[in-house]
Amino acid sequence: MFLPQSYHVALFLMILTMLCWGSWANTLKLCPGYRFQLFYWDYAIGLMLAAVVWGLTAGSMGHAGPSFIEAVTHTPPAAILYALCGGAVFNVANLLLVAAIEVAGLAVAFPVGIGLALVIGAIASYVIAPAANPLLLFGGVALVTVAIVLDAAAYRKREAAARATTTRGIVLSLVSGVLMGAWYPIATHNLGTAANPVPGPYATAFFFAIGVLLSTIPANLLLMAKPLDGKPPVDGAGYWAAPFGWHVAGLLGGAIWCVGAVANFVASVAHLDKPIGPAVSYTIGQGATMVSACWGVFVWREFAGAPGSAKILLFFMFIFFLLGLGAVALAPLY
Repeated sequence: MFLPQSYHVALFLMILTMLCWGSWANTLKLCPGYRFQLFYWDYAIGLMLAAVVWGLTAGSMGHAGPSFIEAVTHTPPAAILYALCGGAVFNVANLLLVAAIEVAGLAVAFPVGIGLALVIGAIASYVIAPAANPLLLFGGVALVTVAIVLDAAAYRKREAAARATTTRGIVLSLVSGVLMGAWYPIATHNLGTAANPVPGPYATAFFFAIGVLLSTIPANLLLMAKPLDGKPPVDGAGYWAAPFGWHVAGLLGGAIWCVGAVANFVASVAHLDKPIGPAVSYTIGQGATMVSACWGVFVWREFAGAPGSAKILLFFMFIFFLLGLGAVALAPLY
């Protein structure tokens, strides 16, 4: 399997994670009027297909460990179970986060959900596999968390009529945040190390994707019948009536997210003198929130008519994010 031999390559993969995780949602914008539950079927399939493709290509190249097929067939049952459970937990968290955004808006869902996920994921990953300078790591986590809160405040300023914060929205955000912070340390619990990369990142991503796909069936069917955002139930016939391009967009969205996940798993077990560790990989990956904000600001022009105060908040958001990202990136070196 391919594993990075230098920190520069590993850092590139972590930044690639951030870009992918912050960009996949753009594919949903290509399907106006398409209910997210219907989009999600293609998303889960695309994620699964991408995991297989990466395993059969990068996972079968190089001399850092066993090939993808060998790693899959020799993965211990415990590691398979952890990866499957990690996929299921992520899936539920992702669906709940979308529902929380629909109910309470970005101004509540992001600071509560993603902020909580960032803190829980970083701390849990560090406790399970301590690596890197804790002062730089958790100092960076704090700065990125501030950036997420500023991002949410900017969205609140942008809204002419702020959405009422409902109890349902806060509860959904809290549950989503806990689960979103928990999936990574669960999925990577038995990821392997640079010295013993079994099952390794590619086999782990494969079993993780299976967990996502299998859990999509009951979770998404339930959300189609009883949407948490208060909208009418989703008719499954709408999936087959959707334009072909919308299905392609869903597959592409899942594939993009999966590229980020595989890159993140690979970076965390890179062959380096000083290990990077899952905590650093996850934290940089969660900078995806800022990437998503960049798409909204510079491409989709979501703040074109926003007041000046919102744009000032966005400016400081990017400053805090860059400072936090820099601190976390330096953590494995010092």
